[in-house]
Amino acid sequence: MGVNWTDAPQWFCSSFSRAAQGAGATAPAREIADLGDELVARWSAPDRHFHNLKHLATVLHRVDELSQETHEPDLVRLAAWYHGAVFSSDRKTTYDLKGGEQTTASAELARKELTELGMPERNVDRVAALVDSLLTHSPDPRDTDSQVLNDADLSVLAAEPQRYKEYAAAVRSEYSHIPTRDFLRARVRILERLLQRQRLFWSPMGAAWENPARQNMEAELARLLKEQRCLPPEEEPEGSDAVAEAAAPR
Repeated sequence: MGVNWTDAPQWFCSSFSRAAQGAGATAPAREIADLGDELVARWSAPDRHFHNLKHLATVLHRVDELSQETHEPDLVRLAAWYHGAVFSSDRKTTYDLKGGEQTTASAELARKELTELGMPERNVDRVAALVDSLLTHSPDPRDTDSQVLNDADLSVLAAEPQRYKEYAAAVRSEYSHIPTRDFLRARVRILERLLQRQRLFWSPMGAAWENPARQNMEAELARLLKEQRCLPPEEEPEGSDAVAEAAAPR
């Protein structure tokens, strides 16, 4: 993609402005640029070790790469901007929402802010719906734009092995405050559920990422299961689940 990270805010804001204007935003250019600045600040928060500007750049790059398969590429780009705009890695949020990305809240933020830019209601609703489609990463087989967004977001799973290891380490750093046993339990479940799916990638071009992604995840799963076996016996009573207890209503 060739992003100079020193000039990242300027590059990102230009990218956001082009997508917003392409999607029909009628607000003054300065107002659109200011919103782009605010989104860059969100993605730059210090607790984001993976869900940060680098991840956003990757997703935007993949959307561009798959854009020929989309019907409305600017709407998909805006959905990429907002898909992780609301994020918190604090312990309660992580347990309650099963992760830091707050997809529904991000979709509502997109709806509010894009409406304020004067974007047509139909386009605003479509961006919010695309963001919401990432909640389970199970896009509608008839919705190619949703498929492209899903594939762009999961593309890191198919990265070369060393890049994948860096991704896995960044995710762990993002949740470093989560006890090791709880993190391993949750991460193993995520990987097992993903690997059980018939397919991870839905767009024709994204289908080429299927095998590399599965190889990466299988290697990580094997490593995590080995790490689990090396943990000392749990101090909690048999059958207790610290994550479930933390997430239970009070």
